[in-house]
Amino acid sequence: MMENNIDDSRWGVLYCPKGGRGAGAAQWKKVQRVLDDRKVRYDFVQSENTESVERLIRMLINNGYKTIVIVGGDSALNDAVNCLMEARREVRESVVLGVIPNGLVNDFARFWNFREGDVAQTVDWLMKRRVRKIDLGCIRYVNKRGESCHRYFLNCVNIGLIADMMNLRRQTRRLFGSRTLSFVVSFVLMLFHRLEYFMDIRINSDRVRRKVMTVCIGNACGYGQTPSAVPYNGLLDVSVVYHPEVAQLIAGIWLLLTGRFLNHKSVHPYRTREVLVDDAKYAKVGVDGRMMSTPVGPYRVSVEQEVINFLIPD
Repeated sequence: MMENNIDDSRWGVLYCPKGGRGAGAAQWKKVQRVLDDRKVRYDFVQSENTESVERLIRMLINNGYKTIVIVGGDSALNDAVNCLMEARREVRESVVLGVIPNGLVNDFARFWNFREGDVAQTVDWLMKRRVRKIDLGCIRYVNKRGESCHRYFLNCVNIGLIADMMNLRRQTRRLFGSRTLSFVVSFVLMLFHRLEYFMDIRINSDRVRRKVMTVCIGNACGYGQTPSAVPYNGLLDVSVVYHPEVAQLIAGIWLLLTGRFLNHKSVHPYRTREVLVDDAKYAKVGVDGRMMSTPVGPYRVSVEQEVINFLIPD
């Protein structure tokens, strides 16, 4: 239930069930029990589907909540930061965003060591209200209607094979549950997809103009592809992966799963403030793990420093 007069200490909690409306009642009861045991003052709303998340976030912002906690995954967090970036600067700077991981993919929460299975520890950390200003990446592009658009991201933009793979990973995780198993199954399915794309990309003083398997532009760990990236240094990490042989490809997946992706000889890492994609017209694009319509023509990915207040652990 929502109150008309919201004091600054009251949390606005958005619960995003993994399976949509009506799913995950047991998980919400677990979160609710922890909040009530710790006497957290909060109001909560529940999303009916992915399309309702942005509407509910706007409602929480417009109703004056200063602490907004997302019980969800990377996609819900992405929606939240994009709504916050639409707000006036003084409104955005007065709001603090937190997360209790509960998504199909929770990599940004995992970056901060928030674990899906440990709600009590997460709430204890959130209650300590340790706030850090964090960076956002932003992709600016033109859509099929010729409109100039942009989308902010917390974790990464993927271009090419991994964008397709992340989309499959979401679908297979619904079936298999296991993060690692869904990744492996997605990889096997991707063997039947296109494995490389011609790209023309400018990064710092370098220009990559050749066939590329995948590019990850990370504001954070980028699902393991930009493991050294952090969302508070004003820079983006970029991994450009050329098409390896099959044995190298399998080795690359193993290094990705074990956190040593940059050790693979087909991976070419960069650090920059901006990436200019002059041509990648056949390559799919994913933003924080969610597929987006492929941009028409060139597009640009950049970073905006210290624009969101985020609750972090001790």
